[in-house]
Formats: sequence, C-alpha cells, structure tokens
Amino acid sequence: MKPTAWNLLFICATIAYFTGMALQKDALQFACKPLLVSSLLGYFIAATKGVPSSFKKWTIGALLFSVGGDALLLPANGNELYFILGLVSFLIAHIFYILCFHRMKVQASIPGKWYTAIIVGVYYFFIMSFLLPHLGALKIPVVVYGIVISFMLLLAMHLYDLSDNTTARMLLTGAIFFVISDSALAINKFYHPVAWGGWAIMSTYILAQWLLVKGMTRFIITGSKPAT
Repeated sequence: MKPTAWNLLFICATIAYFTGMALQKDALQFACKPLLVSSLLGYFIAATKGVPSSFKKWTIGALLFSVGGDALLLPANGNELYFILGLVSFLIAHIFYILCFHRMKVQASIPGKWYTAIIVGVYYFFIMSFLLPHLGALKIPVVVYGIVISFMLLLAMHLYDLSDNTTARMLLTGAIFFVISDSALAINKFYHPVAWGGWAIMSTYILAQWLLVKGMTRFIITGSKPAT
C-alpha cells in the first residue's frame, strides 16, 4: 500500500474508534484500536521505503510495541495482569523512542541543557507525589514507567534544537501529548475516573503517535540521516 492509503486507513480507524466511544460500542473500539498505530506503522514503512537510515528500526520497534500495548490494554479493565503487560509493552516502546532520540541528539551535536531536566523533574515529582498514595501494588511499575517516559520527553526537548524546526516541533509536541495521555490515564485509573477521561486519553495518544511518526518520517526523508 502507498503512504496515502495508509493515511486513509488511519483516518478511518480514528473516526470509527471515536464513533465507537460515542455510541458506547465496545466491539467497534476493540476492532479499531489496534489499527490506529498499525496504520501509522504501515505509513512509516511505506513513506521511508528505499531510504537508508538506521533510525528506521528504532521507530518501527517503538510502533510495534505500541501496537502490542494497545492490544494488551483492550481487556485490561479490571484485569491487573493485562494492565501490567500493557505497561511493560509501552515502556519498551518508549525505550525505542529514547534510543532513537538519543542518537539524533548525538548526531546533531546538541548539548544538554540543565533547565530541561529541572522542568521534567518538577513535573515527574509533582505527578508521582499526587499518584503514589493511590497506586497500591502497582507503585513500583508506575514509578519506573514514569521515569522512562520522562526521559523520553527530556530528549525530545533537546531535539527542539534540530536544524529543521518543523521536525523539532513535531517530535517535541508528540512527546508532550504522550506524557499528557499517560498522565490522564494514570489519574483516571488510580485517582478519580471521569466520564470524559477516555476521550482525553485517546485523543492525546493518537495525536502523540501521529506527530512522532510524521516527525521521524520527515527527519529521515529530508536527509537528516546518520551513516548506516
């Protein structure tokens, strides 16, 4: 399939998924959720076909484990095992994004910035201090996951200094939306569930993955590639 076809599949899957949420049709949501990131994966592979880049494998790994996390979290309502497995799958996805962003930072010779660590650290300690009393047996997995996604955000903040401002904005905004989505999920699950929680979680998650895929695709295609 061509990139435009994968884009169309992503749009259709997104519309169908949110239609399922609006109509409270679980079967439609279950059918469409794995297609969301799968279609973005298909788009990324098709759009970067024939372009040599060592960054492709890290992005594909992140998307594959994201698809796995989506699938594992489908039956996770009330099932702690599936939730933990889904958490682990997304943790691995973030590790792939971390490896990718770190290599981009090194290739572009972007220096570290102390104030970005302070910003991310303040947010991490704020959200953890808020959630810790409510985590119960999942305290350690959630704390570790929070550290990993915070580090992913930290590296994305450094990438804002990439020479291609459009790519930089896509990657940073995508990382921010990912943190917002996971924070909303944690608050909704462990602190106080709200009726619109699912909409907040999924809309920011879909935007996050879309922006990250578009940013990485642009980074690879525009020639900002390392030697392979």
